[in-house]
Amino acid sequence: MAEEAENEDRTEDPTQRKLDEATEKGDVPRSQEIGTFFVLSGLTLALLVTAGWSARDAMLSLRSFLMNAHQVPSDSASFMHVTQQGVLTGFMALGMPFAFILVAGLAGALLQHKPLWTVEPLTPKFDRISPMAGLKRMFGKEAWVNFAKGLAKTALIGAVVWMMLWGEHDRLEAFVEMNVSALMPATLSLSIKLLGTVLALFAIIAIGDFGWQRFSWYQRQKMTKQEIKEEFKNSEGNPEVKAKLRQIRAQRVRKRMMSAVPKATVIITNPTHFAVALQYEAGMAAPLCLAKGVDALALKIREVAGEHRVPIVENPPLARALYATVDIDEEIPVEHYAAVAEVIGYVLRLKGRRA
Repeated sequence: MAEEAENEDRTEDPTQRKLDEATEKGDVPRSQEIGTFFVLSGLTLALLVTAGWSARDAMLSLRSFLMNAHQVPSDSASFMHVTQQGVLTGFMALGMPFAFILVAGLAGALLQHKPLWTVEPLTPKFDRISPMAGLKRMFGKEAWVNFAKGLAKTALIGAVVWMMLWGEHDRLEAFVEMNVSALMPATLSLSIKLLGTVLALFAIIAIGDFGWQRFSWYQRQKMTKQEIKEEFKNSEGNPEVKAKLRQIRAQRVRKRMMSAVPKATVIITNPTHFAVALQYEAGMAAPLCLAKGVDALALKIREVAGEHRVPIVENPPLARALYATVDIDEEIPVEHYAAVAEVIGYVLRLKGRRA
């Protein structure tokens, strides 16, 4: 009941981080029917490619042995030689089909997911040896679904194979009286026809099962609202901590700006809502913004500037434009050169008169 209640709470789509963590642990959507389909495809292809010459080689070897059996010495060395020849012939006949099946099985696994190296499935866990957890896996919802799928698959394939073989029952009866040389090609032909029918059916089953496995895997990865919040806190940081850090950074920037205001050449104001402190000296490419602020911070900049006798010039449009387009310790934009040059020229001329 507790597990069902927990699953009902998992209403939120999983985040990309959740999906990545599941993949790193080896929890990926995987369909056994896809693997079965590829293995059967490899077996069918092996029969088409290798069955003819493998059967001929095996037949020739066996015929040669039977025709010359009376000439084979009965000592142990000869017996070992004959055994080795038989094993080699069997390996040559079966090795190629096994290679086809192996490659097809690997292709089926790679098609579903890229290669993944993880030791997570090998890590000991209590729920793997717990009798109660084992009973839940045996009689749980997923186990019943797999049982129903297996039963339906077996019944469907069995019915299709029976219908196909029933249509060939006259031909199967003739196999009893057929010559051995004709029996092998006929058996191969019937086997390929049978495998082709099963493959076509398995292709539909595999596609449907892969979609179901993908859906089930995605449902397992769903998260509760609390898990979403916790992940956001872990990845983005606690909002309260982030707000505190922003406050500390703002205080440091304000302190640095206030210490730079006495070096300013002029303070351009709005007159009280905006204040921008600019510095210009001979050799500089363009005036530099030392400080800027609005409302209370603008008043503080004006106050510090007054204490250090920094000229204050009221120019509301220019003050607003500079505040919006220039950052601390940056040169002013080109479009404000003329207006700022006029203000700084006025300040320098005023200083010259005072001197």
